[in-house]
Amino acid sequence: AGLHVAAARLAAYKIAQPTYTDGPVPNYEKRDPAPKFQGSLTPAESMTLMQVPVGFDLQLFAAEPDVVNPIYMNWDERGRLWVIETVDYPNEIKEDDKGDDRIKILEDTDGDGKADKFTIFAEKLNIPTSFTFVNGGIIVSSAPSFLFLKDTNGDDKADVRQPMLTGWGKRDTHAQASNLRYGLDNKIWGVVGYSGFEGKIGKDTMRFGQGAYRFSPDGKNLEYLSTTSNNTWGLGFSEEFDVFISTANNTHSGFLGMHQRYFEKIKSRESGVEKIDAHYGMHVATKNLRQVDVHGGFTAAAGHSLYTARTFPKEYWNRVAFVTEPTGRLIHKHVLAPNGAGFKEEGDGWNMLVSADEWAGPIQAEVGPDGALWVTDWYDFIIQHNPTPSVASSGLKAENGQGNAYINPLRDHERGRIYRIAYKGNDQKNKMSLNKDDVQGLVAALSSDNMFWRTTAQRLLVEKADKSVLPALYKLVQNTALDEIGINAPAVHAIWTIHGLGALNGTNKEATAVAVAALSHPAAGVRKAAIEVLPKN
Repeated sequence: AGLHVAAARLAAYKIAQPTYTDGPVPNYEKRDPAPKFQGSLTPAESMTLMQVPVGFDLQLFAAEPDVVNPIYMNWDERGRLWVIETVDYPNEIKEDDKGDDRIKILEDTDGDGKADKFTIFAEKLNIPTSFTFVNGGIIVSSAPSFLFLKDTNGDDKADVRQPMLTGWGKRDTHAQASNLRYGLDNKIWGVVGYSGFEGKIGKDTMRFGQGAYRFSPDGKNLEYLSTTSNNTWGLGFSEEFDVFISTANNTHSGFLGMHQRYFEKIKSRESGVEKIDAHYGMHVATKNLRQVDVHGGFTAAAGHSLYTARTFPKEYWNRVAFVTEPTGRLIHKHVLAPNGAGFKEEGDGWNMLVSADEWAGPIQAEVGPDGALWVTDWYDFIIQHNPTPSVASSGLKAENGQGNAYINPLRDHERGRIYRIAYKGNDQKNKMSLNKDDVQGLVAALSSDNMFWRTTAQRLLVEKADKSVLPALYKLVQNTALDEIGINAPAVHAIWTIHGLGALNGTNKEATAVAVAALSHPAAGVRKAAIEVLPKN
């Protein structure tokens, strides 16, 4: 009976057959015949041209018209998905920085796995690229200023809009600051390309480009952490707070092992990022790529979030990173292995998702509150930004727009998809929600098996600033148990929470003693955290 059902399903399965027409399509590879314009597909049709690993299920959560050009997503402490839509990208630069972009909250209220409630949290934004939750609101990366947006009356609409950290470049919109994340050190981390930063920090002028940085949630203490080799979009943290990046032009993975300030002490201009990828090529599902360089390889690597939950099989846990590559229409499965004090890529893990639809453009892959892998699909036939095509280079004459991207009428501003990749053997729906006033619930969440909830609980505890939780945090650090892969993640978060509550400045003897004792904890990540939080005086 099972074979008959499988045969019937296979017979009923129809793979989309895209249509092709002539159009202004660059031909950098000098292909003969020249590439044509593929017509767009519906989400259901597009999904028939996508592959995920055996044992996994690809599910559609939202699509146009409900979500358009999704460039970044994140979840709040209630487990609700928030998404940036940017129809202004890449060339609609507004003089007053008020554009047609917005941030939207997407909810599944009936539990059928699809978004059915859409709330516009903020609008009139101009090419925002990412955001992270902090202090009851969000910090948004945009240019020339980051923005702090907050809802103060509970209607899920921002009524506070404060500029912060002014000086971010916008001369090239695909080189702007992006990928803001709340770090375990209670700082906001991000990356930037060659559009860079040049602004006043206190009395000093600060200038940097293409690299990683961090700053305090109040917008102070901006620190440039490391230069990188090119335009930088990818940023990810392991469960033990190891930091990884990915860049354009053939570096799909780098390990940020040493901060800039150490090189400055010896007047060295070395980078603290080590290139650790082990292979050049991508494994694509269509030969119809349109890459301007690094042909067949990672020219637009982004993402780099690790699998930091426990619903996928064990070989994923804190070991597989997801590197998105929209020009290849795929999400690479990047397998990390320890290498001395750093890391290397272990072989070639192939793909977590690959598509033969020439519109598919996965640009973010993130572990959600449910432990599944969520994907933003930009869904646009034209992905390339620059260099500008010419008759000599590609058979197509074009001009650049205000965002330094070439102008092409085929750029789409009407479509976008958000997918969820679940493991069939353990497909769980999120039922968890946190409240900043339930401090015992927050302490309990530090022991969640999903790093999203641990980090969210840590952030809320630090923001709450209730030091009555310190004894409970000490107990978590003093627990010397290890999980199946040799980690004690709750202890790592507890140490950083103690630090964030100001108890490790040398004045609290008990907190200091707990951190000193953690220097001999059996988990390397706990020892590492203890070294970082202890007073340096």
